[in-house]
Amino acid sequence: MFLKRFMTGLLSSNCYILGEGGEAAVIDPGVEAEDVKQVLEAQKLTLKYIILTHAHIDHIIQMEQLHNICGGKVVVHHDDAPLLGNPLLNCAALFGRDTVFSNADICVKDGDILEIGGLKLEILHTPGHSPGSMCIRTGDALFTGDTLFKLGVGRTDLGAGDHDLLIKSLNRLMKLDDKIKVYPGHGSATDIGYERNNNMNMW
Repeated sequence: MFLKRFMTGLLSSNCYILGEGGEAAVIDPGVEAEDVKQVLEAQKLTLKYIILTHAHIDHIIQMEQLHNICGGKVVVHHDDAPLLGNPLLNCAALFGRDTVFSNADICVKDGDILEIGGLKLEILHTPGHSPGSMCIRTGDALFTGDTLFKLGVGRTDLGAGDHDLLIKSLNRLMKLDDKIKVYPGHGSATDIGYERNNNMNMW
């Protein structure tokens, strides 16, 4: 599996490119679309999916540009689909913007599977930071968006956040194997075992 991380854009959000068998998925398109295009071309990858872990502007600001330049179907959880067109809920208003985004091509739910080049991407619905926040698991890699960070967790005071739901989602993630590598929406990578033993924000 090819994996590339960008850290850029609003609030230094992470953007990931996954590649396998000539196909790719971009998770959280907050980076300049041209930068993603260069990587895809260098790796000879065709963009199949643009996956949004949640619909907050710092993670989706380049969504439409990337789609226009590289193609790929935009994927969001069903419960976050309404946020795309609402500047208050997608947090654009916090930056003095009235940005609205196009509808996603695919709305997923918990347990759905996407595939790129034979690589299976499992959707885990982890609400709390937003109603449709989700994690994407493939093998021992887990992309957590703003649900779980290294020694931190997502805020619940933005848009339609819910602290109780976040705690339930974190409890679900803590049942995963220690060795699962966590790739968050902000900051550096970690793993489930480290967070279970050291992250005091989850309880």
